[in-house]
Amino acid sequence: MHFSKDHEWVRFDGDIATVGISKHAADALGDVVFVETPEAGKTVSKGDSFAVVESVKAASDVYAPVSGEVIEGNAALATAPETVNADPEGEGWFAKIRVSDASTGGLMDRAAYDAFLTSL
Repeated sequence: MHFSKDHEWVRFDGDIATVGISKHAADALGDVVFVETPEAGKTVSKGDSFAVVESVKAASDVYAPVSGEVIEGNAALATAPETVNADPEGEGWFAKIRVSDASTGGLMDRAAYDAFLTSL
């Protein structure tokens, strides 16, 4: 699993990247009440806003940590947005993206991300 400075995570399985927000981000948002995931077929570039998450505190964009084509949005989040709080780095994923470049440049491993969090 790799992390961005915007608190997204990405897990690679071949050329498919599963993307979500980190536990830190989910905790900071508070109770998630709405999630808008991208539609299959949407092309995203690294750094693009591709999803929206709303909590009782705020609405936030979710940024693509990789470039490629969305092959699946997590439809379960439409009726159970609280999954993002309950399991942000598992069942609370936002999208699966067929990556055009599986490079992890600019992404951090768990240890580097944890160190980054302590610097905030």
